[in-house]
Amino acid sequence: MKLDRRVAIITGAAAGIGEAVARLFAREGARLVLVDLDRERLSRLTEELEALSAIVLDLAGDVSDPAFAKLVVERTMNQFGHLDVLVNNAGIVLGGTLVECTDEEWDRTMSVNLKSMYYLCRNAVPVMQRQGAGCIINMSSIAGPTGLSSRGAYSVSKAGVIGLTKSLAMDFIKDGIRANCICPATVDTPSLQKRIASAPDPQEARRAFVARQPMGRIGTPEEIAAMVLFLASDDSRYMTGQSIIMDGGMKL
Repeated sequence: MKLDRRVAIITGAAAGIGEAVARLFAREGARLVLVDLDRERLSRLTEELEALSAIVLDLAGDVSDPAFAKLVVERTMNQFGHLDVLVNNAGIVLGGTLVECTDEEWDRTMSVNLKSMYYLCRNAVPVMQRQGAGCIINMSSIAGPTGLSSRGAYSVSKAGVIGLTKSLAMDFIKDGIRANCICPATVDTPSLQKRIASAPDPQEARRAFVARQPMGRIGTPEEIAAMVLFLASDDSRYMTGQSIIMDGGMKL
């Protein structure tokens, strides 16, 4: 087991990529701290994983609240006594250009997609420093390095995730802390399915999403989770400060 007895916080854990990461980490022996805003889905996932003998602490709340982010790390330490892996996965996608974006949409996007990572890292890094080791994986997006049309605030927030990751890697490399991020293109998550279903022509919307990837298909949460596991494990112990693009060939 690549994560045997390691303690991992996973945000946005109740669905999509976060859920896939939680399931894979459980199979690899990790002790899980699962965080999500959706209490009902989070509880169901916890019950499923505990039935498979996983050790799980679940915490429902908004990671963009600095008090809650602090509580997550405190509860983790109270429960397990150490923290090995932080997976900052929680995020939202709001459409529109930067001109169309309202102040409220901008603030909410930055709070969930970027400030939540800052809050959690601000509390997790001192713990990892005391341990002399730790691993942080942040979920960016292909929108980070390239930008996406009609995703103004989202693209800015995901570019910020890349900057945050590189800053963490540079500042804390001597403390044994590694930080990397992943930049997925379109992934078949409940969030994407909801956006497709709300389109005027859902079938055409799905075709458009598929067409963005030269590989001719949408990625799966499990494929992204496999990369998260690689970054969390000793297999990637010589890597830090990297932005890994998983885009089905968009940037070929």
